[in-house]
Amino acid sequence: MNRCPRRCRSPLGQAARSLYQLVTGSLSPDSVEDEFELSTVCHRPEGLEQLQEQTKFTRKELQVLYRGFKNECPSGIVNEENFKQIYSQFFPQGDSSTYATFLFNAFDTNHDGSVSFEDFVAGLSVILRGTVDDRLNWAFNLYDLNKDGCITKEEMLDIMKSIYDMMGKYTYPALREEAPREHVENFFQKMDRNKDGVVTIEEFIESCQKDENIMRSMQLFDNVI
Repeated sequence: MNRCPRRCRSPLGQAARSLYQLVTGSLSPDSVEDEFELSTVCHRPEGLEQLQEQTKFTRKELQVLYRGFKNECPSGIVNEENFKQIYSQFFPQGDSSTYATFLFNAFDTNHDGSVSFEDFVAGLSVILRGTVDDRLNWAFNLYDLNKDGCITKEEMLDIMKSIYDMMGKYTYPALREEAPREHVENFFQKMDRNKDGVVTIEEFIESCQKDENIMRSMQLFDNVI
């Protein structure tokens, strides 16, 4: 597909910043116009009412998110390369490119190589407003790299390595090389209930729901906006 126009290539930041601000609770819906401004976009999103029905965001929240998304990318879409550039701003001490690719694929639910505003708010709606099961399903889909319905040790190792790469050697200067693999072994010891070498969605959700720390982290998103 065509790359985003030059004017939105420099960090397509507001889309990523919107996600970041939502998570940190700093997004404010002040001074927002009553309607979407669509005059400069190449990709025209679905109607506001339809997006309200499909997500758990209010009209004002959708307007705030859309304005931020459109300001940085008037074409209305973000491709993988743009997404990686955005994500790298938040982890300058490391290499976030691999993890950003995994995250991009989780947002790109129709696998067309781009994330539209609809894709963006659909994912955010699950992360920020979904039930615990909704959020855990989204996380499972992120970890299930080949989308075959189960998480293998190889997939989890790729995820863990990408997280350590993203955090950078300055964050973990004394990190042992085998640490990611040890994390994977601990993950499977907890999650792989029938010891068949893979973690299914049922095992994942059941194990997470019994983990107080995971459940506590899920609650952090409840009142973000």
